[in-house]
Amino acid sequence: MADQQIIISGFGGQGILSAGRILAYAGMLEKKNVSWLPSYGPEMRGGTANCHVIISDEAVGSPILNSATSLIVMNGPSLDKFEGIVESGGIIIKDSSLVERDPNRKDVQVYGIPATKVAFEMGNPTFANIILLGKLIEVTKIISKEAFEEALKKTLPAKKHHMIPDEMKALEYGMHYSA
Repeated sequence: MADQQIIISGFGGQGILSAGRILAYAGMLEKKNVSWLPSYGPEMRGGTANCHVIISDEAVGSPILNSATSLIVMNGPSLDKFEGIVESGGIIIKDSSLVERDPNRKDVQVYGIPATKVAFEMGNPTFANIILLGKLIEVTKIISKEAFEEALKKTLPAKKHHMIPDEMKALEYGMHYSA
């Protein structure tokens, strides 16, 4: 596994910070060095939210990213803001239900998944972030599917554990999605 510096960004209420927390926790379960740095606007739900996640075999020097190997965006303003800091050869994964334009970059891999639309069809719009994480996990091999499932068990409140099988279906959907 190559080290990953990941930015996940969108509107508050889309599960941006939760997605990063689960990803970092899964990395920790796999004995990696991790960092999770949440950031959100003062308006919270409906405002902007992003988080920086680092999963590495090496010690993490700083949780703040000046460049990223991977970017997940769930709204247009996030693509506008962060597209330029993805390293050449990096990955951009966008929710094509909500992000209309394609990245301008030709030196990165781009994956568009209609995650919000699919999540609604699955009966739970909160699964959109999990669908996008599925593509990240599949492309980068940053963590295992098993570690992700264990991280869900550890980070979700017990009253939401009944959702884990459906969340894993959402993850697998994203892993296997091809446009």
